Amino acid sequence: MLGVDPGTTATGYGVVERPEAGPYRLVECGVIRPPAKRPLAGKLDAIFTELEGLIARHRPSALAVENVFVARNARSALVLGHARGVILLAAQQAGLPVHEMPPAVIKKAVVGTGNASKEQVQFMVARLLRLKKAPEPADAADGVAAALACCLAPTLPTIAEANAAPRGRVVRA
Repeated sequence: MLGVDPGTTATGYGVVERPEAGPYRLVECGVIRPPAKRPLAGKLDAIFTELEGLIARHRPSALAVENVFVARNARSALVLGHARGVILLAAQQAGLPVHEMPPAVIKKAVVGTGNASKEQVQFMVARLLRLKKAPEPADAADGVAAALACCLAPTLPTIAEANAAPRGRVVRA
């Protein structure tokens, strides 16, 4: 499972696997940091290229990504949406199912509360994966947390499943 925490200055990622018998294991984690002086399109290209390499190297079964949350700054939310777009494109081109989760769902699955701090997420990621120290920086731990949340809550629908699900019937009076 590849988990991704989107951002245009820092995109955190984590690859988690579960051997046939045994606990989950961290395979790799880190942060994609496009050059700061690049224009937005160049940053998005760098994120896409790095993700393509990660997918080719690890061949994950699926991709888990944090979805957009409502930010106070509309421009920040829009730019974050661009980063998510290239992440979704990389997954689509690799044929990976995508699990999209709000940050609070990821935190609840990993920490037990949707209001967990970055430090709590780092601590629990380390604990669940039996690591000697927490992944750093926090963006990397958030990517690992997205992967773990999907592993720990396997019934989460993929984007395709959520879009295909029948909607509730609207009854008009």
